[in-house]
Amino acid sequence: MINTRELKKRDLYLNKLIAFQDTEPVKVVTGIRRCGKSSLLKLMADHLKENGIAEEQIIEMNFESYAFQKMTADEFYGYVKERVLPDRRMYLFLDELQRVAGWEDTVNAFRVDLDCDIYITGSNAYLLSSEYSTYLSGRYVEIKMLPLSFREFLSFHNFEIAETKSALGGTRIQVRDGNGESYQLREVFDAYLRFGGMPGIADVGLEQERALTLLDGIYSTVVVRDILERENRRGRVQITDPVLLRKIILFLADNIGSSISVSSIGNILVNEGLLQDSRRKGTPSAHTVQQYVDALLESYFFYSVKRFDIKGKEFLRTLGKYYIVDIGLRNYLLGFRNRDSGHMLENVVYFELLCRGYDTAIGKVGNMEVDFIASKAGERLYVQVTESMVSEEVRRRELTPLQKISDNYEKLVLSLEPGWDASYEGIKSFNLIDWLLQK
Repeated sequence: MINTRELKKRDLYLNKLIAFQDTEPVKVVTGIRRCGKSSLLKLMADHLKENGIAEEQIIEMNFESYAFQKMTADEFYGYVKERVLPDRRMYLFLDELQRVAGWEDTVNAFRVDLDCDIYITGSNAYLLSSEYSTYLSGRYVEIKMLPLSFREFLSFHNFEIAETKSALGGTRIQVRDGNGESYQLREVFDAYLRFGGMPGIADVGLEQERALTLLDGIYSTVVVRDILERENRRGRVQITDPVLLRKIILFLADNIGSSISVSSIGNILVNEGLLQDSRRKGTPSAHTVQQYVDALLESYFFYSVKRFDIKGKEFLRTLGKYYIVDIGLRNYLLGFRNRDSGHMLENVVYFELLCRGYDTAIGKVGNMEVDFIASKAGERLYVQVTESMVSEEVRRRELTPLQKISDNYEKLVLSLEPGWDASYEGIKSFNLIDWLLQK
């Protein structure tokens, strides 16, 4: 049982659930394991109680608990039916429901047979596959949950931002922890890049060995329960080689933000000596590698981003990119190091854009690239990410693709060192950390 006194609010997601309270759609919270889905359901249950819903009207079931682990679909239906109060609306909170074979029929039966409001979590995209969509005929709403944003990281780790006057007459931002110690904002951001945004890190503290132990547990659980075991439960064994799976995970983690085609992954692994030569018996085919990558995407371990031809106005099939759901998991896999920092910043910005509700693609402008095209509800934002805008060469490289886009949507360059100029011919240059702190 989660101790509700220790739960920290994640208002972005809680407010979405509250907005759909007592509406017909089943509320489905998806995301990688340990990103806070169970806590979110507990927070929603607390919200209901605080607003007059009796505890007896709330049924909470976590199917990872031993009490429910071996429950069949029929037993699941009977358990809930026995606890339904006559003439009262029931609220069902069903955590990691994908572990129950045939759960789709049972949830659909609840919708038909009971006066209830249903909330579900799942750690695998198969939960919302075409089969399940058929059962609910679109009568569900998905809340996509991510690890902590930088703003949430500050809150979870009890950091408070304080503004003080600088010697030049402007303002200087400092951060204080729960003990009153002061830090530069950049120091705390570097800690975020090091440890990542898994909520459990806040429980063990920003200490490397304990953080690695927690991240190891998350990694092992995702790989075993959501990839290897999942295939067995579905009756089609595809992901059978844990060694190959780990090699592909390491490769994708090492190449976040790089243009990759799945067909090239096998070739590169062969060239690096991580796989056998394709002429030898037993080498995985491109189709097999694709299945392994798909399983990693389904478990929300990695996210794929397509390329969009801005002038041709179409998505391209080739050379997308992959980003890892949590930068702390990448450091756990590859070791703590100071290389590839540019791609790490891209990774952070990509998930911040998702968190803010944008659909995101990579932009192609002729033979040049824009890091992100972010779109939502008629709004569009073009974003470049770089470590520094101080050098003339870097400024030219980052600005030229944006200058070739003729529409009037906002264009933004995010960097840790924006330089003195706030804009270049209408293209805004913004401090990346300040942008992350915006509400």
